[in-house]
Amino acid sequence: MRIGVPRESRDGQAIVAATPSTTSVLVGLGHELLVESGAGARAAYPDSAYAGAGAQIVDRAAVWAADLVLKVDPPTQEEVALLRPDGALAGLLAPARSPELLQLLTDRGVTAFAMDAVPRMSRSQSLDVLSSMANLSGYRAVVEAAHELGGMFGGQVTAAGTTPPARVFVAGAGVAGLAAIGAARALGAEVRATDVRPEVAEQVESLGATFVPLGATTTSADGYARALTEDQEALAAAVYDREARAADVVITTALLPGRPAPRLIGSETVAAMRPGSVVVDLAAATGGNVAGTVRDQRVVTEGGVHLLGWTDLAGRLPGQASQLYGTNMVSLVRLVAGPGGELAPDLEDEVVRGMTVARAGELLWPPPPSSVQARGPAPSAAPAAPPAPPAPAPAPAPDRATRRAVLLATGALVALAAALAPHEVRAHLTVFALAVVAGYYVISHVTHALHTPLMSVTNAISGIICVGALLQVGSADPWVTALSMVGITVASVNIVGGFTVTHRMLGMFRRAEP
Repeated sequence: MRIGVPRESRDGQAIVAATPSTTSVLVGLGHELLVESGAGARAAYPDSAYAGAGAQIVDRAAVWAADLVLKVDPPTQEEVALLRPDGALAGLLAPARSPELLQLLTDRGVTAFAMDAVPRMSRSQSLDVLSSMANLSGYRAVVEAAHELGGMFGGQVTAAGTTPPARVFVAGAGVAGLAAIGAARALGAEVRATDVRPEVAEQVESLGATFVPLGATTTSADGYARALTEDQEALAAAVYDREARAADVVITTALLPGRPAPRLIGSETVAAMRPGSVVVDLAAATGGNVAGTVRDQRVVTEGGVHLLGWTDLAGRLPGQASQLYGTNMVSLVRLVAGPGGELAPDLEDEVVRGMTVARAGELLWPPPPSSVQARGPAPSAAPAAPPAPPAPAPAPAPDRATRRAVLLATGALVALAAALAPHEVRAHLTVFALAVVAGYYVISHVTHALHTPLMSVTNAISGIICVGALLQVGSADPWVTALSMVGITVASVNIVGGFTVTHRMLGMFRRAEP
């Protein structure tokens, strides 16, 4: 397959869809890379680096005549006219907000892949351009805020006095928000963050920040955020107002797919913020989360609040952004290439179907609902049905008193055995009892999300047990030998089972080769 990488036409766009390192990967897969002269110059990738990686440096017309064109920004009307009618295009197409562009691509007869419409599921993570760019944007937002603030993020204790750390408030704990939290904490700031999803509180706190509950939550079936109701907005507005007034830096990251960004912080709140404070609005491209934000401009209010509406934050790290974007493109090529290397997208594949917005003159946007959902689907409105007969009550689970009685009886038996056992055995029984109690309370409080990493720890412990039992299996005491054999058997079963389950889990993230 001939893959073209054009020079981005938008002024200031420094990201390129392929780097020399991703070019060498694509060439190694058997594809022919055509790179427009100067395509990577803004990201410090000269033509010679692409040529050294196996690409051909060609003119603009040759690039756009390739079988598949890899791009960053949406193509202009002139660029769409350069595409082959049976060719393909991949890039950030914003399909929900660009019906005219989709119609142009459909009329041209090309196959178009929207990299910003990748379904969010485990198997498509390597294609998720939005997450790749959001991670860099969150980090760069903190860098821009630190420069604009004119003060130190971390507190200092000096002979001349003490300076407190800057207080940073992050609205939204998605990929960009978590990256901003990590960067701000690394600079020593006091960070507070909030999100409409209370389940992210653990992630926020793991980065050393304080999670501020909103009192309003949303559920989403496709992994993307959705709008709040009026009542939920009222609850959230009070939290945003309180936190923004007390912060030195506010970073907002709330986006809705295909819709204008929700307004989180109003003009009254901005006016009440202290002079010199900084707001970085990562949603400025779609209307902004903060009143007064202007896309791609720096605005200073009458009260001295600095509003930054930069939309090119990822592009201000062009080398890393291009590398991540190019890696996402390599994953796309692997997904849509056929056995012979030709372009052969499988529309039966849910990931491919979700991001394919046009093909052979047919408009395919919007895609059908995903069968893999982050949460259960919302109940649909249906005519009232007659009440169903009551289901039989489930068998009652053992209550706390029963469990406590079992534990007390087990403890009594262990205590009796310890009283009748020799002194050296009594010490081992004491350690065993303490280990059982500690292990029960530790393991029972581990969240489900950590059960798979916990399996690796238990495998290591089982390996230690197995080694210890092997050292005792040759004892002259038949009881010791028997217990050693039991320990070897049980530990070996646990180890084999752990590796089997882990292997099956990892298989869920692998795409079956044709």
